[in-house]
Amino acid sequence: MQNKPIGIFDSGVGGTSIFKEIHALLPNEDCIYLADSKNAPYGNRSKEDILQLCIKNTEFLLHRNCKLIVVACNTATTNAISYLREHYDIPFIGIEPAIKPAALNTKTKTVGILATKGTLSSLLFHKTSDLYASGITIVEQIGEGIVPLIESGQLHSDRMESLLEKYLEPMLEQQIDYLVLGCTHYPYLIPILNKLLPENVTIIDSGLAVAKQTKTILDANDLLNGSNNKPNIQFYSNTDTEVLKSILGGSFKVEYLDF
Repeated sequence: MQNKPIGIFDSGVGGTSIFKEIHALLPNEDCIYLADSKNAPYGNRSKEDILQLCIKNTEFLLHRNCKLIVVACNTATTNAISYLREHYDIPFIGIEPAIKPAALNTKTKTVGILATKGTLSSLLFHKTSDLYASGITIVEQIGEGIVPLIESGQLHSDRMESLLEKYLEPMLEQQIDYLVLGCTHYPYLIPILNKLLPENVTIIDSGLAVAKQTKTILDANDLLNGSNNKPNIQFYSNTDTEVLKSILGGSFKVEYLDF
């Protein structure tokens, strides 16, 4: 089991922000990454649609003998991970917006969260907010249009900058000092956000925490790969592979697969 791969899936290329943290922390682990870009964004879909897509991706990764699956999508986690954990006999790691550290450290008592509709409307998100953000004002903003722009190769575009300016304005008016990124696509926005935000606003994403949790769960289940062999890293996309290749910077081979 230790030599089997880690499976990772997302509604497109965003989950590569999670993969990069996992690969940096666990460089010996084989990985299989599914970019379900054909069905992106998950955030605008119904709960039933999201669940069926997660089952499809999980079944694919199980057929490839994955020992653990990272649901590298906030919307998929909040809508489907409970079902996946109940119905499949391997560990699942999910992604949640990092509200807790923002709520614990805010000085202005106001925190912004940029996320998809599917995440912000989910029961899990509201449970997390209620648990950790009592007495804190949470300024929620749906990032409508961000994922399609990233998936179409328009990350560094005037349209993206205009969208972000519009979404940040009400948060800044309420004097947020933390911005929580609630979608795995969004860490790729950080260079743009750093230009648009004042210096007192701290950006938080979940990537490193997810990588640490992955290592913890692998260790607890005696699944860590102790080999020093070069890892086998496989990326699959069910649309044009060029966007995924550009996000990865040419470091890994990307294959087209209609899954």
